[in-house]
Amino acid sequence: MGILEKIKDIEDEMAKTQKNKATEYHLGQLKARLAKLRTELQAPSAKGAGGEGFEVTKYGDGRVALI
Repeated sequence: MGILEKIKDIEDEMAKTQKNKATEYHLGQLKARLAKLRTELQAPSAKGAGGEGFEVTKYGDGRVALI
């Protein structure tokens, strides 16, 4: 099952669930799961190599910190 299908299932379950005090916790969990899946869908997959690094040549008296 792909991410889009999981999102569709959660949205369907949210539509079927009545909104009242007893179901607030369940709906909150569904919303959190939905947000997590949407961020997974938007984030690029970072599988494999960590990417290329870079090197800064030393010269002068200054120091640089990259955060």
